[in-house]
Order: sequence, then C-alpha cells, then structure tokens
Amino acid sequence: MAMYRKLGRTSSQRKALLRNQITALLYRGKIVTTEAKAKEIRKGAEHLITLAKKEKDNFETVTVTAKVARKDKDGKRVKEVKDGKKVTVYDEVQKEIKKDLPSRLHARRQMLKVFNPVVEVPEAGAGKKRQTKKIDMVAKMFDEIAPKYAERNGGYTRIVKIGPRKGDGAMMVMIELV
Repeated sequence: MAMYRKLGRTSSQRKALLRNQITALLYRGKIVTTEAKAKEIRKGAEHLITLAKKEKDNFETVTVTAKVARKDKDGKRVKEVKDGKKVTVYDEVQKEIKKDLPSRLHARRQMLKVFNPVVEVPEAGAGKKRQTKKIDMVAKMFDEIAPKYAERNGGYTRIVKIGPRKGDGAMMVMIELV
C-alpha cells in the first residue's frame, strides 16, 4: 500500500500542488478542493502546526545596537558634506530582536521548505506593485496559529463535504482550520 496519494501527477507537480494548497490553507484559514487532495493537505498542515506549537516559545530576546539613517520631515535621508562628498547621516539605535534557539531555527527552515511566498494585495491598489506587502508565513505560524492551538492535541483541521463537482463528479470538500 502506498504511503501517500499520487493525485495523478508527477512527483514535482504533486509537491508544488501540495505546497501551494498548504500555504493557502494556513494563510486563509479554509480552502475548497477535492477530497483526495484535502486528505493529503491535512497531513502536511497538521505537521507544520505541531512543529510551530513545539517551538513557539523557544527563543531569547537580545538587545542590539543598529545604525539607522536619519530622516527629515518628508522621510528622505539627511545628507551632509564631508571631504567634498555628500554622505548619509546615521544614528545608533537600541533594538530588541528575537534570536531563535537552534531547534526553533531548524523548525523555521523546515517550514520554509513547504511555504510558498505570499503577497497581499489590497483591493484599492490592485495592479500596483507599490502597495503590496509580503507576508511572513513562518512568523504567522509562530505568533498567531501556534498559540491558538496550544491546548489542543492534534486535529487542527476539519474536512466538510460539499458535494460532487459538476464537470467530473469528483467529491468537493472544504478543509478549514478548527
């Protein structure tokens, strides 16, 4: 017996499909797909949520000194002349950052193997690259999804049957985060 469903695709196509659908599920909270795909997506998604749950508090906070460019009221960098050249003026600022411990770093890299880049486009700025923003899915997993399921032991997703698809009669389901 096979350990996974082949979904009528080559291995590279299947991996790409599952990566896309797992990313969409964890970003949006629910997606509509076929029953066979949903059962495969469930395996991957629940594994990632468990990984995030185990490592959500495994970091230390570190204070670092960073150089930040000084800006004027318009948000442009302040420049001054030194030796006949215009040079940007920098200020030193203390910042608090989260430093992952080794096991959390490994979990982060395991998640990055699965997640595809997510870009959020606001409806008002559709078609304009400037107003888009990249979503850090790994940070979302550690900061939002893992605390939500901290008290739950497995069973993070639910599959609800919708009915057969009109074209080929495949059973359509909605898979969602519980």
